[in-house]
Amino acid sequence: MLLNTKKTAFAALAACTVLTSTAAFAGGSMEADTAVNDGSLESAITNGTAYVDARYRYEYVDQNGFADSANASTLRTNLGYKTGTWNDLSAVIEVQNITAIGEDDYNDTINTSTRPVIADPESTEVNEAKLIFTGIEDTTVVVGRQRVDLDNQRHIGTVGFRQNDQTYDAIAVVNNSIQDVTATYGYVDNVNRINGDDHANGNLDTHTHLFNVGYTGLDLGKITAYGYLIDLNDAALSGLSSETYGLRFAGKTAAQEGLDVTYAAEYAIQSDYADNTSNYDANYYLAELGLDGGNWNFGLGYEVLGADGAAGSFQTVLGTNHAFNGWADVFSGGTPANGLEDMYVKAHYTIQAGNELADGIRLCAAYHQFDAEQGGADYGDEVNLGISKDFGKNYSASIQYANYSADTFSVDTEKYWLTFGAKF
Repeated sequence: MLLNTKKTAFAALAACTVLTSTAAFAGGSMEADTAVNDGSLESAITNGTAYVDARYRYEYVDQNGFADSANASTLRTNLGYKTGTWNDLSAVIEVQNITAIGEDDYNDTINTSTRPVIADPESTEVNEAKLIFTGIEDTTVVVGRQRVDLDNQRHIGTVGFRQNDQTYDAIAVVNNSIQDVTATYGYVDNVNRINGDDHANGNLDTHTHLFNVGYTGLDLGKITAYGYLIDLNDAALSGLSSETYGLRFAGKTAAQEGLDVTYAAEYAIQSDYADNTSNYDANYYLAELGLDGGNWNFGLGYEVLGADGAAGSFQTVLGTNHAFNGWADVFSGGTPANGLEDMYVKAHYTIQAGNELADGIRLCAAYHQFDAEQGGADYGDEVNLGISKDFGKNYSASIQYANYSADTFSVDTEKYWLTFGAKF
């Protein structure tokens, strides 16, 4: 299924971008997805549900400064089993394998290739291993390795676009005892990053606390308050330890029959935390406005990741960064020292022509203008294009394109993706 984001103009764009099959606590919601059984332990174990989720991708990167382009042909396979429920307990175990098909002519962040980076190294790992307990009224507790997607995943996410998911060794508690309120708390001991276990920073040893409270009782939309205290224990990464507090509001309202106005606004402040020796305070701003006509939508957005002089800039070290600031991932590795302003326009259209082959084809496009938050330098601009389609319940395909034109930040970068998915 698609990442659990809001069905706004901007979330529809993400549907063209990220294909995954997650069962995560997302902005407070939890999917247990367990089988029905007679209540015995044996029945819970033997009458569970096995599943397979496979995704093939070809990715091409042409980047200035490299003599050769990068070509990655990879197959990601998730094999999982979901038990039934016994005494309010259920379990999920999932193993993930990523295999390069043919020559691996790309820098996978682990090998010594001199070609551009495509962060999909070969690996075989336990992707999820979690226990789910629902024995407390209006509460779900999840313990173990799990996917974590909060709100639109700007700050905390699974990075589902990459072949290797970012998963969390964590304890998560989701409570819905107050009407229209979902309160989520998570404690994270380790983050399993997209680079895999063989990378020096493939695992982040942490003492991280996640607080997220959402309220849906307003007619106009959902308001969320959050606090993310990220403590990275490795000395080399302690400079990324931060505490972030913010408010987000997102929703839609009918303009006329068949047409909705969509909107989102968010503000957060981030400062140094734990062993981070920097002393900084940086702000985050987001404003989005769009029109949603059912099978089409159009939107404008402005996002700012601020900077505090030379002391530091607003970072989203655990976010699903590929979904923001352009698909070319020029800014996914971290916010520049002078911060980042992203002005963008996005559009999405789903074909409904009464033709079985064409119906359901999703077309999306986006344009980004990037500038420095401090000093106003023109970093560059980017164009994103995508086409995708689901074939029944089990198959999907997409073609995507990104072209970043550099001015004062990074270099010209062009990327193509061809993706096929199947899940059973």
